[in-house]
Amino acid sequence: MVRVILPQHLRTLARVDGEVLLDIAGPATVNSVLDSLEARYPMLRGTIRDHTTKQRRPFIRFFACEQDVSHESTDTPLPPTVASGAEPLLIVGAMAGG
Repeated sequence: MVRVILPQHLRTLARVDGEVLLDIAGPATVNSVLDSLEARYPMLRGTIRDHTTKQRRPFIRFFACEQDVSHESTDTPLPPTVASGAEPLLIVGAMAGG
């Protein structure tokens, strides 16, 4: 089981409270987690990554074991502590402005 923490606005959209637990078939990667998340919560499709290109949306970041993995390949295996559910994968909406 992979634990995922979504930003508040996406939890509201998906109608979930707290963490989301996902069963991932095969290696746990950002792509496999997002595939599973979008399959379980179709209303999230297009909010985290583009429908067509599957590229991360601007101002969305992924954190695993307190490390920003947003710019790594989304097919890179997540750390074992995230894949085992000991640590969560955080999906964070970045802040910008002046």
